Amino acid sequence: MRSEVTVAEKQGQQTAPERSRWKETAYRILSRYGMLLILLALILVMSILSPTFFTSGNLLNIIRQMSVVGIVAIGVTMVIITSGIDLSSGSVIALVSVIVASFAQPDSFPLIVPILIGLCVGLMTGVINGTIISKGKIAPFIVTLGMMTAARGAALLFSGGRPIGNLSEPFRFIGQGTVLGIPVPILIFALVGVVSYLLLNKTKFGKYVYAIGGNEQAAIIAGVNVEKYKIMVYGYAGLLSAIAGIILTSRIASGQPTAGNMYELDAIAAAVIGGTSLSGGIGTIGGTIIGALIIGVMNNGLDLLNVSSYWQQILKGAIIVTAVFIDARKNKKS
Repeated sequence: MRSEVTVAEKQGQQTAPERSRWKETAYRILSRYGMLLILLALILVMSILSPTFFTSGNLLNIIRQMSVVGIVAIGVTMVIITSGIDLSSGSVIALVSVIVASFAQPDSFPLIVPILIGLCVGLMTGVINGTIISKGKIAPFIVTLGMMTAARGAALLFSGGRPIGNLSEPFRFIGQGTVLGIPVPILIFALVGVVSYLLLNKTKFGKYVYAIGGNEQAAIIAGVNVEKYKIMVYGYAGLLSAIAGIILTSRIASGQPTAGNMYELDAIAAAVIGGTSLSGGIGTIGGTIIGALIIGVMNNGLDLLNVSSYWQQILKGAIIVTAVFIDARKNKKS
């Protein structure tokens, strides 16, 4: 009898580590590919519920619609990795939109002029944010909230509160044209994603961004010029907001002082859903792109199913809270 108990105990001891290994493996897979699996599951469900969802035209439309928010979200991701936040993205889009539209009139300036002016405006707003945050030691929430209000006011002042239309054909191609059947906004989105991935994962800049978010004091002790790199991060976020503003202006064929409303929240949502930690130090470009696509697929699918936009906002809010809750649990465990 005793020998049987001993054998059973040995078997239990052998299977317990195996079960633990399986749990570890499953947790690792879910942590790394969980959002991708959710995206694929969402696509599958929407394809079953709506026959028109899984078509090449509709899928391209989803990515084209989310390209603007996705580009902004990539910049916001870098900001959040440094333990910051950027609430000014949507208002910067509006400011860039009306300024660019005024320089993109037919027979006025070459195409490069409105593009460069728009990029400079976006870069300038980001550098202002970063400088005040890093040099003035003011909370990013307060600084970017102030920029959100100021940039929106500047957009309304510049345009007189009215849209600016009659844009040139070359400029409208940026948001409405296609290359080899692929919409230009998708190509720009892909290019921004690749460049940002390389910056964050293959350069000293990216290494310092993660270091600042992981432990700012340790980064300072290690000799990292934290103020300089924070300014660079916010400047890059402003630059990406400008690119998004140029695409949006071109797509709707007018400069709108109300453009980009709430885009900053969608961008933050995409970053958080994609696994970027609001505590800083954790986040990936690929995860943010998946997060943006999850929002795009959900919005498009629910539209096709004639679900009220009010319910869509409630669902989006629930997803954001859930993602933050999961992030908080992960940080607690670590």
